[in-house]
Amino acid sequence: MHKLIVLSMLLFSASAWADYTMIIPQKPGGGTSQWAQIVATELEKHLGEKIILKHIRGARDIPGFNKFHNDLRFNDKTIMVSNGGNGVSFLNEKVDYNYRDYDSVGLMNLNIITAVQKSHDPYSSEPTSFSGGGGKIPEGIAMTLLKCGSGLTTDEYIACFKKKVNWIKGMKGSERRLAFKRGELHGTRDNPAAFKKHVQPIIDKGQATLWFHHGILQSDGSHADDPNYPGILMEDLFYGANRVKPHSDLYKAYKLVKSFRDGLQKALWVNKGNPNRAKLVEALRKVANDPESVKKIQKKVGKYEWILGDKGNDHVKTLMTFITADALKTLVKFNKEAFGIKAIYKQELIK
Repeated sequence: MHKLIVLSMLLFSASAWADYTMIIPQKPGGGTSQWAQIVATELEKHLGEKIILKHIRGARDIPGFNKFHNDLRFNDKTIMVSNGGNGVSFLNEKVDYNYRDYDSVGLMNLNIITAVQKSHDPYSSEPTSFSGGGGKIPEGIAMTLLKCGSGLTTDEYIACFKKKVNWIKGMKGSERRLAFKRGELHGTRDNPAAFKKHVQPIIDKGQATLWFHHGILQSDGSHADDPNYPGILMEDLFYGANRVKPHSDLYKAYKLVKSFRDGLQKALWVNKGNPNRAKLVEALRKVANDPESVKKIQKKVGKYEWILGDKGNDHVKTLMTFITADALKTLVKFNKEAFGIKAIYKQELIK
């Protein structure tokens, strides 16, 4: 009997060791967590193996990604789920992780959508009240460019931001959404899944309207219109108002940060050279072509494309071309002087 118990435990341990582990850098229930749960469930069907979800929470979702980089990635059955906040932190915070050290399994090339109260004209002299949450978000830079126009220096844009934007820091997502619903904030922003759930119903009631989105990153480094929310690409709105394309130092910083945030908003990684990567990529390719899986994922986030395998690595290479000393310095300056938040200039990112 004792031998049977020991054998059973050994078999269980071997089975558990054989399972894949998907690292999620936030608590259960968050946006990335919900997305990962759906994707893991669908991925299991085509992978033929179990995927265990492991949440490693921490400030700004950094500790979980750091843990993957420093330790967990060396296990060939560990998959990392990263989000857009990780992309922003990579640019101007001290982190251990580095996208250059991993291979992409696949990522969803997503977007952020912004709306305003129907009663508010964001281009009027009235300041637009907006909650930045943690603060390091591209929406504040985008609305500065849209509200302040072309031809300004970064210092002039910062002065204009302080005059035309009422930037409210520290509100959690639930607080921000409730404040917008009550009309206490002029504007709000969300990822596609949260926008569908929290903002679209307010628009449908005629109480709010779309303002702008950041666009879908293309392989040539441009941004295309979002087919789910056509006609409000930030660059197109800017050109329509100013008859010139945005080209300032602040725009270059905006393009850098929005591209890292949205282009890496939901992504799956393994350590570079992981022998299981090809199997994972093929399973995810089947998910992306399975009508039932697609329906479940699109119900959550909308119709956005998957970028798989080597194309995901190429996507990262495109993002890296946006990193220049001037763009990084301008981004740090705007974070500190406009948003009033900490940011560091990372010379080591310049390659």
